[in-house]
Amino acid sequence: MARKRRPLSASSVRETAGPYGVSVAARGRIVLPAGVRRALALEEGDRLQLTVEPDGSLRLRSYAAVARSMRGAFRGVAPGRSLADELVAERRREAEGEGR
Repeated sequence: MARKRRPLSASSVRETAGPYGVSVAARGRIVLPAGVRRALALEEGDRLQLTVEPDGSLRLRSYAAVARSMRGAFRGVAPGRSLADELVAERRREAEGEGR
């Protein structure tokens, strides 16, 4: 069962702000410092998104953080409507049609 991730608190961000020196090991592996893993609630096997920024820097984010950043991204697509509710209603109509 997946454990619930908590968003970073301001104090966690300050505690982990870095910078940190890390090295690239065999097969391109890097080790995140224990304090960073602890503050971000990262565990072995967690998947992260790596982005190479235009300035050549690397950005590493948990998928949970990526999902949080996308909340509300399409809010303005259909003002005054709930596309989720419309989709559920459409799927229910399709399911009723299949049952006949």
